Amino acid sequence: MASTATHLFRLLKWARTLARHGALRGIERDAMTPPVVRRLVRIARFGARVPESPAYATAFQSLGPAAIKFGQALATRPDLVGPEAAADLSRLQDDLPPARFEEVRKAIEQALGKPVEALFQSIDPEPVGAASIAQVHRAMTSDGRQVAVKVLRPGVEEEFAKALETYEWAAAQAEAFGGEFQRLRPRLVIANFRQWTMRELDLRREAASASELAEGMAAEPGYIVPSIDWARTARRVMTLEWVDGIKIARRDELIAAGHDVKEIAARLVRAFLRQAISEGFFHADMHQGNLFVRDDGTIVAIDFGIMGRIDRRARMWLAEILYGLITGTYERVAEIHFEAGYVPPHHNIAEFTTALRAVGEPMRGLPAKDISIGNMLDGLFAITRDFDMQTQPHLLLLQKTMVMVEGVAQALDPEINMWETAAPFVREWVRSEIGPEAKAADAIVEFGRTVALIPDLIRRLDHQLPKPGAAPPPPPLVDIQVVGIRSGWRYGTVALIAAALGSGLTLLLT
Repeated sequence: MASTATHLFRLLKWARTLARHGALRGIERDAMTPPVVRRLVRIARFGARVPESPAYATAFQSLGPAAIKFGQALATRPDLVGPEAAADLSRLQDDLPPARFEEVRKAIEQALGKPVEALFQSIDPEPVGAASIAQVHRAMTSDGRQVAVKVLRPGVEEEFAKALETYEWAAAQAEAFGGEFQRLRPRLVIANFRQWTMRELDLRREAASASELAEGMAAEPGYIVPSIDWARTARRVMTLEWVDGIKIARRDELIAAGHDVKEIAARLVRAFLRQAISEGFFHADMHQGNLFVRDDGTIVAIDFGIMGRIDRRARMWLAEILYGLITGTYERVAEIHFEAGYVPPHHNIAEFTTALRAVGEPMRGLPAKDISIGNMLDGLFAITRDFDMQTQPHLLLLQKTMVMVEGVAQALDPEINMWETAAPFVREWVRSEIGPEAKAADAIVEFGRTVALIPDLIRRLDHQLPKPGAAPPPPPLVDIQVVGIRSGWRYGTVALIAAALGSGLTLLLT
């Protein structure tokens, strides 16, 4: 464990870099920032030439791989860093100078326990991509298959371990201030960031995520996940099927190749909705660099380091919220927020309904093509502070992905109607999962589970409540408030007990 001095040194060093890029300006000016934090920010920028326009993405890139990943995580938190900073952080790219191939070759051999020549006929020493955590090389296996080999960068685990330790320390200090910091739960933010990072630093887990997503999307036409070569996959190395295709960002190339970009955009939205709402397991990094289109028009996804999960009950609430906002049934949307515990019960549900209407109604008069899911979600986050809504990390990750998918789809088809594309899927899912038949089926399953618990419950009751013996049952005891005896009272109590014992002994002797 690093010392407090070490954490403070790291934080001041990082803060100095952020201050030079103007990235701390918002913290310093925010009225909700505690005075102590504001003073530390002023110290960090002392003597620095601060630009007028903050360059958040550039600042985090200059801090290195761990900060890049943290910045990408903060891009999902407009409620924490503000919409301007979140938009700028979303530009963070993983492009970094690659590690030397000699180090990569050594890492492959150590991870897989064999010489590279025994595993691959050839491997390109020039990577096709170098990110903050890993880099990817094209190779051909010993049995003649084209594959992509992803290898962790040397020393990346140690760097992330040090950064995470300081992030956790800083989050604990911030949350101790209470107030807005406590509502935003920075410790939970860092805990979720640690989960994401640990998953990305173990390439076996990324491979397992890819395999699980492939199974879940098997019934979705036109969307596939590359297969994993498990014989050539370990904690620091992952080998998967090579993908030949056009990056989904290259719209002109897709059109020149004869692809229907409108159909591709709609299929991408449907694929995401199936992952998030039907399966509850979604690819949470669906930016343009991670999506390709093959010659036959199939969308291929790569890079499964960040995945999101939503349990069935949360998915049902989410579907009802989306459908309620689409149809304007704000009362039901408000009820769901209270049922889910997103809004504390001391608030007035009618007032919350009115706040939701203020978000939804301005969009209802717009042409359908001008309605943005991203804007709608930003509006929802804007009312969280007024109603003391604590952050829901699983929904924040979903929001970030929804906005990302919307952006990719609109880049392909500027006229895409996200509501019309999403509404049929959401409507059908709501009908099949929340309709009378589904509720009856859920009740039967729940009843069966309850019945199955009865034998074990009886056994535990018999153990806890044995049959009465020869002694009669004890009389009921009076409930008495026990006073906690602390160090100040301990000596007095001992003195009183000693005095009582002494008096009793004196009486007995006399």
